[in-house]
Amino acid sequence: MPRFAEPLTRLMEALQTLPGVGAKSAQRLAFHVLKAPRGEVEALASALLEVKMKLSLCVDCFNIADGEKCVICGDPSRDHGQICVVEEPGNVAVFERAGGYSGLYHVLHGALSPMHGVGPDQLRIAELLDRVRTGGAREVIIATNPTVDGETTATHLATLLKPLGVEVSRIAMGLPVGADIDYVDEVTVGKALDGRRKV
Repeated sequence: MPRFAEPLTRLMEALQTLPGVGAKSAQRLAFHVLKAPRGEVEALASALLEVKMKLSLCVDCFNIADGEKCVICGDPSRDHGQICVVEEPGNVAVFERAGGYSGLYHVLHGALSPMHGVGPDQLRIAELLDRVRTGGAREVIIATNPTVDGETTATHLATLLKPLGVEVSRIAMGLPVGADIDYVDEVTVGKALDGRRKV
């Protein structure tokens, strides 16, 4: 790697800690920052610091919040009888962009992964069970990722939730819109068949 001035090298190293940013992307971003007007760079630095200083986790669902509760839990028009369980806060944004869901969320902050040392105590599972016991939920929708860890988590949650008298469902999985069946793996095709609906 070419040698640069120490501050520029430190910036490149810091940028490489971001997901999806390799050495070349970090270098390109660092030179962009170097050429950008001072006000633009100060605004970026301020936004980064503000995210760390002003945001926390919602006391109810553990989504990102700028107060005690996130905007979704604080919205009285949401259906408080439905809780959609997701792995990460970014998943909430995906569901909200898609539209059509008007219930609440619960963010686990990960998935069960025995190989990586992630067990139930490292996730927000106990808090989910407390919410269901005390919050009047009638349905819990499990929307963990369709990975081995996500499926393990979904099965574990269903086992814990069913005895609480709440309806437990799992999001459908299968073929993405616009996919060519010739290029889809067998597991995805199988899930699509399992999740079929009448037309």
